[in-house]
Amino acid sequence: MDDDEMVRFVAGETLKRYGFEVEFAIDGSEAVELYRERHQAGLTFAAVILDLNIPGGMGGQEAMKRLLEIDPGAKGYVSSGRTDDPVMVNFKSFGFAGTIEKPYFYLNKQLMEDFSKSLRENG
Repeated sequence: MDDDEMVRFVAGETLKRYGFEVEFAIDGSEAVELYRERHQAGLTFAAVILDLNIPGGMGGQEAMKRLLEIDPGAKGYVSSGRTDDPVMVNFKSFGFAGTIEKPYFYLNKQLMEDFSKSLRENG
């Protein structure tokens, strides 16, 4: 989930190359609704990546809170360029499994390996 189309594209293409199926949302409200629909249908997401700050919309912190209400086992990764933000620093306290720092022009191999490993460990 990100309000920036280019970020969604780059992240999506990289995740697809690593074998993940990808769905997109432009803000937290859309991400929560998409997650709710899939969850009610018995489908699960391996993880969600949520942009922390969405101008004029629901950001990642509120979205993660709502996702955990739907599915206490939801795995979320907060994404932001503000590495000093309390949510990025203390991500576990906010229900996130990890962080992905911006800006990223592509999700590099090491980041993707760490992401995949984290999913297996938190599995």
